[in-house]
Amino acid sequence: MHIGFEAKRFFTNFTGLGNYARFVVDALSEFYPRGHYTLYSPKTRTHPEIDPIVRRSNVQVVAPTGGYRFLHGLWRSWGVSRHATIKTLDVYHGLSQELPAGLPASVKKVVTVHDLIYIRYPQFYKPVDVAIYKAKAKAACTRADRVIAISQQTAQDLVDFLQVDPGKIDVVYQGCHPIFKQSVSVDVRAQVRQKYNLPDRYILNVGTLESRKNVHQLVKAVALLPRETRIPLVLVGRATAYKEEIVRTARESGLEDQVIFLHQASFQDFPALYQGAEVFVYPSLFEGFGIPLVEAIESGVPVVTSTGSCFQEAAGDGALYADPHSAEALAHQVARTLQEATLRSQLVEDGRRYIQQFQPAAIAQRLQEVYRG
Repeated sequence: MHIGFEAKRFFTNFTGLGNYARFVVDALSEFYPRGHYTLYSPKTRTHPEIDPIVRRSNVQVVAPTGGYRFLHGLWRSWGVSRHATIKTLDVYHGLSQELPAGLPASVKKVVTVHDLIYIRYPQFYKPVDVAIYKAKAKAACTRADRVIAISQQTAQDLVDFLQVDPGKIDVVYQGCHPIFKQSVSVDVRAQVRQKYNLPDRYILNVGTLESRKNVHQLVKAVALLPRETRIPLVLVGRATAYKEEIVRTARESGLEDQVIFLHQASFQDFPALYQGAEVFVYPSLFEGFGIPLVEAIESGVPVVTSTGSCFQEAAGDGALYADPHSAEALAHQVARTLQEATLRSQLVEDGRRYIQQFQPAAIAQRLQEVYRG
């Protein structure tokens, strides 16, 4: 089977959408080596995350030529459909919520939709961006023969917000980056703590510091922990204007010196940061899937996260759940993980069993079922 991929973010993005694109191509090319996989991208580059995948004999890269080298947007949205290799494809898969116009009828069209947060929470986005994102997603879902949602929550949002026929939606989960399978030694964890001036014990949260992530509520929860239980909170992620609210909450809660921000942590240090944590807490109000939950579970860390949205799908029995609007409820569950050793071990064991469905071989199999169905 010859699969083509819209692969811009495969080459240009080294967080969410880029990690997803590389995960998909890596898993398929490894576990279904008889297939042929062509990546269509307006830009290419060499990088340690990219090179091992594109060097495989069953992976090919196609970039624009001629005048399209200067018209990347036009090539992605229309020109790529005219490339000679397109007619040889069995499937064209848009990995990031977009499909070009004009693909031949003979090519099966698949698109992955990660989330519709910009429709559910438009106040977090510029109005023009909401309009553009919605139009692109609607067009892609209309062109697609099959729409892949990365969670049941996203599948329901597709029906509710874009009126996509539920009969053409397939839920295929995503896995986390393979770096989180690494077991980090005690010495390396100590070196990473020293590098970032972290305490021996800490509560961890990972993600962009934006209001939807609800971290100020986590700060309130930490303040409610018994003094003999309370440990510092480490926040790893890019800062936005929302950081001011977190800092203000910490100051008002008397925790200003116990909330630690890491805005420039190296991705290579993430396994040590996760594995060195006592508990990972993710009180987000809404996500398309919540990949940090899988990263934490893969790292062997007990998890506390929110009720609702997709969080039960991502973490299963590997987490405790609390109302994200209630600092008291969050504090109760965090305190349990810090105080009950048996519970901690059970969460880690149950979580690792649950996330077997997110492993590369399982995801590759589900994608093949969509392609062939």
